[in-house]
Amino acid sequence: MNETSEEKFLSHGERERRSKKRFVIEQDVRYKMLYGQRIAETGVGRTVNISSGGVWLTTENPLTAGMPVELAMNWPVLLHDSCPMKLMIYGCVIRSSEKGAAVSIERYEFRTQGRAFQQPAAQSAVEYRVQN
Repeated sequence: MNETSEEKFLSHGERERRSKKRFVIEQDVRYKMLYGQRIAETGVGRTVNISSGGVWLTTENPLTAGMPVELAMNWPVLLHDSCPMKLMIYGCVIRSSEKGAAVSIERYEFRTQGRAFQQPAAQSAVEYRVQN
């Protein structure tokens, strides 16, 4: 493999091996470790970064590498500026340590969570007066 001038290096000089661009998205996440159709373990953590191929997240406990996992996180952008969304990620734990876990993304879906209540601007600015 030929090295190019565009090749990226990590802060400690090691060559970056990831082919997908990672985005820093820090959100609370719930996870379910699956054993067949049964839930083997549940927990919470926080996403650190996400790419189209995987997620790095902190976890309460190290996760078991090779196990299927389901992640659920609130998406930081509202649909149509009013509807909260949840991102569901289905994948497999690639590696895990006391610092966190890497999860490959096999499939994902966005789910709506219902519209956030917003009082109409016209009503909030109206002042009612009682006249004698």
